[in-house]
Amino acid sequence: MKIGLIAMSGVRAASEELMKTGLTLPSVVERGRVVASLPSLSLLTLAALTPDDIELEYHEIEDLGTHGDLPDGFDLAAISTYTAQVRDAYAVADHYRARGVAVVMGGLHVKALPDEAAAHCTSIAVGEGESLWPGMIEDFRNAALKPRYEQAPDQHYDLAQAPIPRHDLLDVDRYNRLTVQTARGCPFCCEFCGGSILLTSKYSAKPVEQVIAEIRNIKRYWPRPFIEFADDNSFVSRTRARQLLEAMLDEDVRWFTETDISIADDPDLLDLMRASGCRQVLIGLESPSASGLDGLEVKQNWKLKQLSQYEAAIDAIQSRGITVNGCFILGLDGDTLETFERIYEFIDRTALFEAQLTVLTPFPGTPLYERLLREGRIIDIGAWEKCTLFDVNFVPRGMSPAALQQGLVDLARRVYDPEFVHDRRRRFFERLYEARVRPGPGMPREWLESA
Repeated sequence: MKIGLIAMSGVRAASEELMKTGLTLPSVVERGRVVASLPSLSLLTLAALTPDDIELEYHEIEDLGTHGDLPDGFDLAAISTYTAQVRDAYAVADHYRARGVAVVMGGLHVKALPDEAAAHCTSIAVGEGESLWPGMIEDFRNAALKPRYEQAPDQHYDLAQAPIPRHDLLDVDRYNRLTVQTARGCPFCCEFCGGSILLTSKYSAKPVEQVIAEIRNIKRYWPRPFIEFADDNSFVSRTRARQLLEAMLDEDVRWFTETDISIADDPDLLDLMRASGCRQVLIGLESPSASGLDGLEVKQNWKLKQLSQYEAAIDAIQSRGITVNGCFILGLDGDTLETFERIYEFIDRTALFEAQLTVLTPFPGTPLYERLLREGRIIDIGAWEKCTLFDVNFVPRGMSPAALQQGLVDLARRVYDPEFVHDRRRRFFERLYEARVRPGPGMPREWLESA
């Protein structure tokens, strides 16, 4: 039996004009390569849960060209996709089904819209794939594959049972970083979040020794890798975070992760992060204004409570030689036309090393999607190709959709202007000099040259 693992990869920004501004996801590597530079961790994990006697092939859609060039010879195709690419994923699924190949899909979009996905698949997995995949494979072997496999609401996958992903299936030279998941879920509930909290309501962490085993497995193929922790919020548990970082001290890796602003309250943690190879953290700042943050985190309004600490927190992190990629969301209910200038001034004032600009995006399954749908504010219902984080598909409260889209483009041109980037990075390195901190080993050459 042969299974094809098909990852829908490639740039997720739909606007060519916007991409020309230099807009990017985490900029720990060259612009323009970032979005397409990650393999599918979910498929590599499923591969590790597949019996050894089954032949596996891993492919990415950017390698496959037109559907006529899709590889064949599979008995089963497992497809991984983001919401923005799901229509293309359905076309690939239809291609295989028309040729008698069984097709399975899972993930966040399938969990949110199972009936839509089921129309294109032989079987769907609704929930955490690690829990469902072994049963799907066994049933397929016995010609008894069911149309739907669903995780019980009170069932949560134990990350202590997680296998080491099959990095051997990759040509690692194609990638500028590889992913390791150290935790799943997040204790906060942001209205817009389309992360793993849609798959599981429980926050769970992988044992430290397993994380180190995965890093060492990657090092078999890439001796000194750049690692991205594929977590929604890596340092929720400070005790466990210290254990992980201490275990990483001798691993000689460089790494990036997503976390929240509260790490700045813990100087010892920041020192451990730097010493263990942290080069950048992405932090969801979302807005520099109280009107923008109010109500975003629906349980405790936590983000609004942090606003007064934003500037000091950024300085505390960056003065350790760890760059901050501050993420901003445009089009929040409290935003007006003045918001664009406020964000630019905040980025300038804090000398943020990197900034990620996005527009509010109603991903299916999120509280935001349900609210905007109730309020009649979604412009093109079902236009999943617009769920790119950069394309406006809703009616903002404080401006027109066209003004929001143009405001994003104009702000991106200013934020990613080479002179502005150079000035911010110069001030970053000046701050390190003041703090008597040397740039971390392995800091990308283009960062040093830009200063």
